[in-house]
Amino acid sequence: MNVIPLPAGLERRSVDELFESVVAAVDGRALFDARHVRFVDPNGMVALLCAARYLLDRTGMPARLQLPESTDAQSYMARIGFFAAAEGMLEWDHRPPRAAAGDSNVLLQITPITRNADVHEVVDRVQSAAGAILSRTLGYPQTAVVPFSVILSEVCQNVLEHAEAPGWVAAQAYNWQKRIGRHVLVISVGDMGRGFRGSLAEEHSARFGERWGDATALEAAFIHGLTRFPDSHRGQGIQQIRKQVRRWNGAISIRSGTARIADVPEWDDAPPLQDHLAPFPGAQISMILPSREPIDG
Repeated sequence: MNVIPLPAGLERRSVDELFESVVAAVDGRALFDARHVRFVDPNGMVALLCAARYLLDRTGMPARLQLPESTDAQSYMARIGFFAAAEGMLEWDHRPPRAAAGDSNVLLQITPITRNADVHEVVDRVQSAAGAILSRTLGYPQTAVVPFSVILSEVCQNVLEHAEAPGWVAAQAYNWQKRIGRHVLVISVGDMGRGFRGSLAEEHSARFGERWGDATALEAAFIHGLTRFPDSHRGQGIQQIRKQVRRWNGAISIRSGTARIADVPEWDDAPPLQDHLAPFPGAQISMILPSREPIDG
């Protein structure tokens, strides 16, 4: 049995640690030891689903999950829909809690993205809730709901057009008073597909020659706007998402293969580019949108 200990904070800053442990696991069944998990966010939950799917594809057996000792962490995982999303990919050491109704901070429970109808359902589901969270919690104008819905649609569509594999999306608002003194909305989309290098290789790898790799592919898409389509007017989603997130002084990062690239605002200390990470298939997009005004007090 491969025991994979999960960090106490399962969120965007620790997903690389998770991926590294999963990739290093030898053949055989795996156990995710989540006993010491105290805090999770959409990035951590989506990453854990990707890791579970990776192990299922590699071993043909669902991994086991040792649930957190923290009842708060268990309750959060239930409310955001993790246990339902992980059915068939994970087994539990004991029955997980049922989701309690009504967490106003959960904008979007973990939702699978496998077909176009899923994208439309996601956008329709968040329209009214997005207005409340964007305006009341983040202080954005009501007109921000439309561009936010476009962003959500684009990142979900990216899973269908490029990944050709299972994907998930989730979003939740948090009070980050201790971190940056503001409320934030955290959005995560992940998939277990070909990754950016695989998606762009046929159209663009030849021009980069020996430099072609995961980091180069991310730079090509994120900075230069290259897409897998010969038609330059198609596939501009990542560029448009990046511009809109920047207008809101937000942070966006993409992890794919062995690399991660990010647009880093002044309140974030993440590196703009990382390479030579643990080789993990697919892609994970993380966005953090901060409130316009600091939290009083």
